[in-house]
Amino acid sequence: MKIAILGTRGIPNRYGGFEQFAEKVSSTFADRGHDVTVYCRKPFTTPDDAYDKRVQRVILPSIHQKHMDTWSSGLVSMAHAAVGDFDVVLLCNVANSPFAWFPRLFGKPVVLNVDGLDRQRGKWNALGQAALHFCEWLSVYSPTRVVTDAKPIQDYYWQRYRKQTTLIGYGSDVPHGEHKLDRLDLQPGRYVLYVSRLEPENNPDLVLEAWRKVCSEWPLVMLGDNRYDSGYVDRLKQIAGNRVMFPGAIYGDGYWALQKNAGVFVFACEVGGVHPALIEAMAAENSVLYLESPENNATAGDAAIRFSKSADDLAVKLQSLLDDPAARERWATRAGARAREFYRWNDVAERYEELFEEVLRRR
Repeated sequence: MKIAILGTRGIPNRYGGFEQFAEKVSSTFADRGHDVTVYCRKPFTTPDDAYDKRVQRVILPSIHQKHMDTWSSGLVSMAHAAVGDFDVVLLCNVANSPFAWFPRLFGKPVVLNVDGLDRQRGKWNALGQAALHFCEWLSVYSPTRVVTDAKPIQDYYWQRYRKQTTLIGYGSDVPHGEHKLDRLDLQPGRYVLYVSRLEPENNPDLVLEAWRKVCSEWPLVMLGDNRYDSGYVDRLKQIAGNRVMFPGAIYGDGYWALQKNAGVFVFACEVGGVHPALIEAMAAENSVLYLESPENNATAGDAAIRFSKSADDLAVKLQSLLDDPAARERWATRAGARAREFYRWNDVAERYEELFEEVLRRR
């Protein structure tokens, strides 16, 4: 099939979950013999990017501003793809639902991965939340099919809109290699790792507050950045203390080295479906603590330790894990086994293939 992937910032991943999805699933589609094109936003690409050259890139401009980046890119890229030589369009992000009609007018089915309930993110003001709520409602009608990546999100679409969606998660395969630490002066197995964009709904402040209550000589590594509000990151650094490191966002081999060598992984995101950082930490066989939510519970199951949205609760459970090497080993083993069972990119690509074949037959 000729597959177009739209709605992300593009490849290679320089931002977050959807970009990781586009990078990994496009390569897996190519492995399986498909002709794949990923649409990219110009501010997130460079001429010397390293990526899978079997995958074509279409680089288009966007308005590089928090409230307009996705919508401006969605409009331009969907109009471009509508007249392109593609069999099917895989569209990411519920915010792009207003543009899902365009390829359908030219006979191309559109499969929309809505992710989680994006309107709940703390970065949006009331107007942004209202606009995203409208996009959520429109996503029930504008694409050919809707994909949800977590069972609670699938249940929400059925209960709220009586919309049947297809449940397809993400992959978490660890790349081959030794994954040696070559930066940040860290000792393998002797640091706590947190990974996410540094935004309010991902609760980095909660993690920092809990860390102040923990007694340990290990450093806490806060991996991530905020492309649209650097002031928020500066405020986090002011409250962090000297046992915390902020290396910014790291991708590729450096990212996997940090995942594979962490002693404990703390995950505190509360909005969204399946979060790549969580399942990648599990695949890397970390002992994982995660913020309790319906989506995170469904993702991690009984392979990781839940904590409530309380700095005290996180601090107690983190301290207990740091003090018990045998417990860390047990939880790491359980996390790795769950990732291998449920989160494989080849399985994800196969599920999308089946869905694409279905919508093409119906067309």
